[in-house]
Amino acid sequence: MHYHWDWGVFFKPTGVGSEIYLNWFVSGLMMTLGVALSAWVIALVLGTVLGVMRSLPGKIASRIAGAYVDLFRNVPLLVQLFVWYYVIPDWLPDNLSNWLKQDISPVTNAFITVTVCLGLFTAARVCEQVRTGIQALPKGQSNAGLALGLPLAQVYRHVLLPQAFRIIIPPLTSEFLNIIKNSSVASLVALPELLAQTKQLVDFTANQFEAYTVGTLIYFAVNMLLMFFMRWVEKRLRVPGLIALGGK
Repeated sequence: MHYHWDWGVFFKPTGVGSEIYLNWFVSGLMMTLGVALSAWVIALVLGTVLGVMRSLPGKIASRIAGAYVDLFRNVPLLVQLFVWYYVIPDWLPDNLSNWLKQDISPVTNAFITVTVCLGLFTAARVCEQVRTGIQALPKGQSNAGLALGLPLAQVYRHVLLPQAFRIIIPPLTSEFLNIIKNSSVASLVALPELLAQTKQLVDFTANQFEAYTVGTLIYFAVNMLLMFFMRWVEKRLRVPGLIALGGK
């Protein structure tokens, strides 16, 4: 195979003012990070609530959270995205439906849809991580809190969750990495994130090898930086005897 690599394509003008093709990657990366961070906030808050519900002694709350997990973990993410983008708006009240479809830009509509979809999908996975972290703690932790007269809500807030989150930092890191990678499905609903901008550059220039190579390297670099950062956080927050680090 004889292919003439043209890495200078990224510095060629797009024909829109002084913009070059490299700007598309920058704007796509910013959109990807915006979607991932917004969805992660939803996933972490909702997943924590659901994880607590899964660990409560009562069966009703546990079953509700369990049903949520079963639903969102067993339906493919792409199917969920299409349901949120094409179906759910028609089920909303007319004023909210019209706002999504007509009053805001298509990019904003896609951003909201993808963020909600990714957040709810990942919340089901975070829920199981939180539940596992809570159940990994000795029973004496909750019993001691109750013996001190703390209400159950304060036992979770001040005793169980702070320790549980230290335990589950590694799996939470994996979920955050996944949410960045899963954000690539947004290209299917016309959100100009990193993958969509990469595909657009290929359409305009036909330099598919250069475009996809750079796009892949950007995803890799972002995830590696995040992984190293979370390892540093894990070392800073670890509690001796609670978290084994590097086999020690």
